[in-house]
Amino acid sequence: MSVNYEFFAERVLKSRFAQLLINENIKSGMFNIPVHLALGHEAISEAVGATMQNGDQLLCSHRNIHYQLARGAVFHDILEEFKLSDKGLNSGRGGSMNLTNPKGSIIYTSNILGNNLCVGIGVALSKRIAKQEGVVFVITGDGAIEEGAFYESIENARNMDLSLIILIENNGWSLASRIEERRKVIDLEQLSSSLGTRYTFLQGNNPMEYYSQILLAKERVCLQKIPEIIEVKLTTLGGWVLQTKDFPDGKYVNYHAGLAPQASLSDGLILSLDSSDPAYLIKANFGQYKFDRLVKSIEYFFSDYLSL
Repeated sequence: MSVNYEFFAERVLKSRFAQLLINENIKSGMFNIPVHLALGHEAISEAVGATMQNGDQLLCSHRNIHYQLARGAVFHDILEEFKLSDKGLNSGRGGSMNLTNPKGSIIYTSNILGNNLCVGIGVALSKRIAKQEGVVFVITGDGAIEEGAFYESIENARNMDLSLIILIENNGWSLASRIEERRKVIDLEQLSSSLGTRYTFLQGNNPMEYYSQILLAKERVCLQKIPEIIEVKLTTLGGWVLQTKDFPDGKYVNYHAGLAPQASLSDGLILSLDSSDPAYLIKANFGQYKFDRLVKSIEYFFSDYLSL
């Protein structure tokens, strides 16, 4: 597999297009389950997906659609799963928040906050006991670091010398509240140091840079058997703060699940005109003509679904 910026640009925009299609289906009432979109998270998921090799395993949280797409889940199978059809990726039994993708090495996904951290410890320990190669990735968010399971998992992973990477997608929210509304800042670098683990901070939505840093983290974890925390700063896009009849001041937050109210496929793939949007950065790097050509090819790829 040849990995370069063009490779990631196509995959990031495909992930964005697929999620916007799902968003249109949410608007139409196609699904009877909560669906957590990850608009704005595409750069990190594609970078993680590209670093994974035989033996690596991935455990996700309730917001996992971007990792499913990054690890090769067929879009049709995801749609059918969200409809709870027996033709779905998990035969209609996983829904969105417990969706697995064994062919893509996504072996576990949990809708319980912080639960996948504990399970990840067990998976990594079983690999160590069986002397199996590979790194276990656990994807979580800034909300889960407020759970006791987060600290216990790090301590146990360090004590047992596990080949584990905990990747924290920090979008500044948990449920319907911002970090600054509910707690003081948790210094993850200082916390990591106190527990004897490594820490890497990522930001900027450059998938090539993310890919390089995650590869280095994997090498360190495999060689030294010291688990690593990777924090990535990102923005979940789509316009979640709404003005409603009951909240005329615009403070109602439709954040945790459901449609992205200000995102529409007809408006294009770019949702924010700044570095918070990986799609915007691709356009800035490619220029209008090259970007438009890539979008046209992606539209063709998804053409069978545009009339649904």
